[in-house]
Amino acid sequence: MRKQIALLLVLLLVGALYPHFTQAQGSSYAVIDAKTGRLLEGSAEHVQLPIASLTKMWTAVVVAQEVDLKERAKISSNATSQEGSSIYLKNGEDTPVDFLLYGLMLRSGNDAAVALAEHAGGSVVGFVKLMNDQAKLMGLNNTYFQNPSGLHHEEHLSTAYDTALMLKIAMDNKALKPILTAPYYKGNGKHWENKHKLVRLDSTAIAGKTGFTKAAGRTLATYFKDGDEEVIVVTLNQSNDWQMHQQLAQNVFTQYDRVEVIEKGSYDLPGGLVIKTDKPVYVLKNKKDQVSHLVILNRKKSLQKVARWEVQINGKTILTQKVHIERME
Repeated sequence: MRKQIALLLVLLLVGALYPHFTQAQGSSYAVIDAKTGRLLEGSAEHVQLPIASLTKMWTAVVVAQEVDLKERAKISSNATSQEGSSIYLKNGEDTPVDFLLYGLMLRSGNDAAVALAEHAGGSVVGFVKLMNDQAKLMGLNNTYFQNPSGLHHEEHLSTAYDTALMLKIAMDNKALKPILTAPYYKGNGKHWENKHKLVRLDSTAIAGKTGFTKAAGRTLATYFKDGDEEVIVVTLNQSNDWQMHQQLAQNVFTQYDRVEVIEKGSYDLPGGLVIKTDKPVYVLKNKKDQVSHLVILNRKKSLQKVARWEVQINGKTILTQKVHIERME
């Protein structure tokens, strides 16, 4: 049986269809729905700040997009001479990319970051360009990178919200997910534990990244999952970050429910049109949230069989899905 739903239709005449914690000064946080990227709670979440080693989440994303994780990278003297945290790579060694990614994400190796950058981008400079190009493409609108490790640079900046999106995008990558969610790593003569203690000790914290520089302070990103509800918490320059992450995540799990906003099936629209959806869509919603729907059609003949369905909460679009459209006989 077809479903009935009140939808606002918009005809596009031209163009393509898809063209409450005390905050220290200089600190911020963001909590997002891990599936939609919707901001659920935040403070100064769009203010640019240094993010330290949370940078490495984006380094991992770009590496996974550019190379096969089973490739081997030649370790340079430039990589082995990096300051700060290290996994103690040796000059001239041939090292598996996936091993370097474990060292990058679990132990925050700056040497691993440079080795990966040189392998995937040809040089650190070339790789940083890839990082910035991908950031623009993926909607990290307030982010700019100067290096693959997060070592301090005045122009190396992001926001709590953008950084939360970095972890969302990283977790959406099937090749990266086993690395991001590993509490421990054993292999290649190494036995490492994840520096992110919640990933080791809190059953709801399934992935994350730590960071620290004198300029950035403590930075932390955590992916929480409780049943079907998944959220990402990021804090920048927050000293009490472990407790804050757990409390912010618990607030969401208490106050929000995962609800189905689009069912799989067919929907009747005015004018004898039928929309068909291939899969259900779920969002996190609290009692005050008002859900509405917007379906955008196109008069361009070549595009008349597809439409864009936007789900809105409190008047703001939080996700978009392509749907098929037909005329009833």
